[in-house]
Amino acid sequence: MERIFGTLKSSISLLPLFSVRNLIEVLIIAVIVYELMLWIKNTRAWTLLKGIIVILVFTLFAALLRLDTILWILERVSTVALLALVIIFQPELRKALEQLGSQNIVSNIFTINSSDKYSGIMSEASIDGIVSATFYMAKKKTGALMTIEQNESLSDIEKTGIEINGLISSGLLINIFEKNTPLHDGAVVIRGNEVAAATCYLPLSDNMSISKDLGTRHRAALGISEATDSLTIVVSEETGRVSVAQHGELTRIPDQESLRRILKALVSVEETGRFLKWRKGKHKADE
Repeated sequence: MERIFGTLKSSISLLPLFSVRNLIEVLIIAVIVYELMLWIKNTRAWTLLKGIIVILVFTLFAALLRLDTILWILERVSTVALLALVIIFQPELRKALEQLGSQNIVSNIFTINSSDKYSGIMSEASIDGIVSATFYMAKKKTGALMTIEQNESLSDIEKTGIEINGLISSGLLINIFEKNTPLHDGAVVIRGNEVAAATCYLPLSDNMSISKDLGTRHRAALGISEATDSLTIVVSEETGRVSVAQHGELTRIPDQESLRRILKALVSVEETGRFLKWRKGKHKADE
């Protein structure tokens, strides 16, 4: 027993002393890493990070198998790739530096991110409001585009529009998309139980196989569904048909109950507290 304690004592003595300075360094590094990951998650860098992880895994695989030619190519390309990343994310980097210089860092550290407050939580009343507004506008052939945020933040999309921050109701959504009103053009971003913003610009899909009959709203819905995990509801102004875009696919929604089932399966409903997965049984919209 004495030998065991002696071994433990000698092992502990080899460890570096943990001083107050070390504690401060650990806290600073933790804050920097946290802020960096938060910035990555709220920008397009989150998708890029997943791609980088795939490349790193592939590089490790090549190193283990001693694929010298592939390793040589990766080594030559890495320098150019780093420069390309700086160029691609120049707007995001500039915005991050501007925020760093203009905001109170201490308050940001201890403030809960407002985008997480409502993310993934939607009440029965909110679902009913969306469903009712959608099919009212479909009946009147009022074009509409509503994007529901999921795990991936839509803060960049939200900034392209006008801030609303109003509780979801059928009246609010119908009034936003009413023809010849200031807010009718563009998309609405929905976060939890709130309409976060209106008149937002969505990226158009580059998919060349999309039917030529589909208009800009449908291409925008597909575009945001290809870039994020959001779900977007589209009401056609020409036909009044309702469609849902997710994961780069467009699904025709025939009635209110079908849309209600999709929304209940997509979000965490307050009354039940459950999160159900929406099964893919999709039929492409034919417009």
